[in-house]
Amino acid sequence: MAGAIASRMSFSSLKRKQPKTFTVRIVTMDAEMEFSCEVKWKGKDLFDLVCRTLGLRETWFFGLQYTIKDTVAWLKMDKKVLDHDVPTEEPVTFHFLAKFYPENAEEELVQEITQHLFFLQVKKQILDEKIYCPPEASVLLASYAVQAKYGDYDPNVHKRGFLAQEELLPKRVINLYQMTPEMWEERITAWYAEHRGRARDEAEMEYLKIAQDLEMYGVNYFAIRNKKGTELLLGVDALGLHIYDPDNRLTPKISFPWNEIRNISYSDKEFTIKPLDKKIDVFKFNSSKLRVNKLILQLCIGNHDLFMRRRKADSLEVQQMKAQAREEKARKQMERQRLAREKQMREEAERTRDELERRLMQLKEEATMANEALMRSEETADLLAEKAQITEEEAKLLAQKAAEAEQEMQRIKATAIRTEEEKRLMEQKVLEAEMLALKMAEESERRAKEADQLKQDLQEARESERRAKQKLLEITSKSSYTQSMNSSTTALPTDLPSFNLISESLSFDFKDTDMKRLSMEIEKEKVEYMEKSKHLQEQLNELKTEIEALKLKERETALDILHNENASRGNSKHNTIKKVS
Repeated sequence: MAGAIASRMSFSSLKRKQPKTFTVRIVTMDAEMEFSCEVKWKGKDLFDLVCRTLGLRETWFFGLQYTIKDTVAWLKMDKKVLDHDVPTEEPVTFHFLAKFYPENAEEELVQEITQHLFFLQVKKQILDEKIYCPPEASVLLASYAVQAKYGDYDPNVHKRGFLAQEELLPKRVINLYQMTPEMWEERITAWYAEHRGRARDEAEMEYLKIAQDLEMYGVNYFAIRNKKGTELLLGVDALGLHIYDPDNRLTPKISFPWNEIRNISYSDKEFTIKPLDKKIDVFKFNSSKLRVNKLILQLCIGNHDLFMRRRKADSLEVQQMKAQAREEKARKQMERQRLAREKQMREEAERTRDELERRLMQLKEEATMANEALMRSEETADLLAEKAQITEEEAKLLAQKAAEAEQEMQRIKATAIRTEEEKRLMEQKVLEAEMLALKMAEESERRAKEADQLKQDLQEARESERRAKQKLLEITSKSSYTQSMNSSTTALPTDLPSFNLISESLSFDFKDTDMKRLSMEIEKEKVEYMEKSKHLQEQLNELKTEIEALKLKERETALDILHNENASRGNSKHNTIKKVS
């Protein structure tokens, strides 16, 4: 007794010596923050400060979590922060996490920051195997996670091996199949390429819509014993309370939906669930610690309140948030359409520029070839002219020799031959001279014809040279026209609206016609979503069949076997709960 009094006195004196402020570290799913808190602050003061810092308005889903002796606890809003069983050393650490989960993420999660925090938390729970996810669904979820991080798939950027350092699949799934990381990446990328056009928030919402149908999504499990001492598991989630076998966390033995529970209470370590139907027996169970009973009651009250809240008209605050979210979604959609149009125009301008550059190169090559042909024509013309001149000179020389031979023949004829022998010799010489003259005349005539032919060839070569020069002139004029067109086309993108969102006004006036058009688009999206769901299920079944041959049966876990049995019976999360309620 004396020791207890002394310890109380020392604790009270320690509290008196405490400074007026203390440091708190808040750990979210993607960041850490530190705050200086006043000693008198209650849990709500700190929680509101964190929510304001994050810009979060959907505060009812979240809480500040800490750990006491391996037991999870949540900061109470109406109790001073330092009055909780938190560590005394600074900074005092709390984890900002989702405490309650929505039934339908798409309808209930309004703010983008809320969706993002849920996405990160659920993704971590799946990778840490706190939520069981079948292999084929794991690949699909991984593809949406990649879309959220990297944006649209581009084969020039996202080359083989770009996911090598990413943690995208649970280790259980990787170990279950004889598949290399490259094979997993190939299958994830195949689905990733189909998500083109989805923004980050849309990809994250698709991830949550698939994850919320997993059996262990949003369920908090607690070890309990019934009145007979049988070990069981109690599951608390957005739909109600569920009782499980310790070896089967997927399929509950019995469920108590929130709308069928009249009262929940606990006394010491005994917990009592009273159904609305008085004919049904009261269900009682015991937990190992009083602290666990308090946590169960907290979760029950919070989930029941949200369950009833969903079935009432939205509050003014929620209506305002949803209206703002719709306007923001419409604004973002218009902005994405504008950016898509600008991107398309830029791509078309670049394609036109590339085509003009290719045409310009082609014209340059043609001009080069024409220049070479012109040079060859000029060289040929020069050679022909030179040859014609030589032939003409040879013809003149032959004509001169023929004339000389003729003169010699005349002189010989005029000369008197005194003797017969001389006469005979002279006749022979005359005959030879005549033959020589005849040959000379024929040669001269042939040379003259050759000279005429060379002159004709020279004229044709000069005509060819003239045509080549004319063609070169035409090509040169085309090139200058193409360059002017190229410069005007290349300048096109600079006239387009800038991608810099900071310098632009982000305010839009929405007309009634715009909202009606948006409503019609939303209805159209719902129909498309139903078709995509059917297509998605077919794809999942196809992938499951494809990788089934690579499965190592001996590595299947108990949850894998239970999931396969449920799937073969056609059991899903919701129809199972309806059956056992």
